[in-house]
Amino acid sequence: MQRKGSLLSFREDIQVLDATLRDGGLVNDFRFGDDFAKALYQMNLAAGVDYMEFGYKASKKSFDTSKFGKYKFCDEEDIRAVVGDNDTPLKISVMADVGRTDYETDIIEAKDSVIDMVRVATYLNEIPAAVRMVEYCAAKGYETCVNVMAVSKAREEEISSALEILGESPVNVIYIVDSYGSLYPEQIAKLTLSYLEAGEKYKKIIGMHAHNNQQLAFGNTIEAASWGASLLDATVNGMGRGAGNCAMELLLGFLKNPKYRIEPVLQFITDYMLPLKDQGVVWGYDIPYLLTGRLNEHPNAAIRCVREKNTDYAAFHRALLDKEC
Repeated sequence: MQRKGSLLSFREDIQVLDATLRDGGLVNDFRFGDDFAKALYQMNLAAGVDYMEFGYKASKKSFDTSKFGKYKFCDEEDIRAVVGDNDTPLKISVMADVGRTDYETDIIEAKDSVIDMVRVATYLNEIPAAVRMVEYCAAKGYETCVNVMAVSKAREEEISSALEILGESPVNVIYIVDSYGSLYPEQIAKLTLSYLEAGEKYKKIIGMHAHNNQQLAFGNTIEAASWGASLLDATVNGMGRGAGNCAMELLLGFLKNPKYRIEPVLQFITDYMLPLKDQGVVWGYDIPYLLTGRLNEHPNAAIRCVREKNTDYAAFHRALLDKEC
């Protein structure tokens, strides 16, 4: 299979999804003000972004609503307070974790909702439950995605089996997810080709969601795109769990489709992201994330290390190595 396009061309099939409220919400417990969400919505419209993900459809039985902002739960009225009827080309997305969503009660008929797409997040051992969620949401009239998390920990045969199962489901998009920010472009290329093989067989779109532990989120995203992945996740200023994600300003600056505009993103960073950092909200590349990324470990330990302002990186590295043994 050959690469699709070049550095000087654009592909009309590529679309961009803004996950700032969702992945970024993992940094501040989804405590975004209404003005932030509305300005982000207007930014996405002005920048030509294709999808805006508002957050999770988390179970209110499993999570204490007093401990999180509204976009942990994405009630219909809270999204409509920002977008109205969303009579625009921008589509609205939410994420639903397997086992953490009361989807049969909280996800209503698509015709009665302003939400266009439900993304189901799953680990490989939860694929059958993810398929049930996809079937439910598809029957309700939604576009659907499955984000297969932590594939850097999976064996090749496990991924192949999962792709076959998902291929036979009604899901529209299957995502490569570098959950731990541990993968390199060569590995991303190999994964993308295997996902695309299943995608072509079953007529599925392939997406890419990257984390920046080794400062490769942007590089890995455009690597996946160069082989044919066509739904690309990004967040403004890279805001996301731990080391964050592919930065929207990098991605839109790279894509050659003239519908995308970088200036609204830059203005939003000045007006909203920098003040958020001034308030003490922390995300982005740091040495502890590098270390968990290169060891292919979940970033929880690195998140604690950064939060505690522990700069004894050599000791932290030794502790991670001891855990590996």
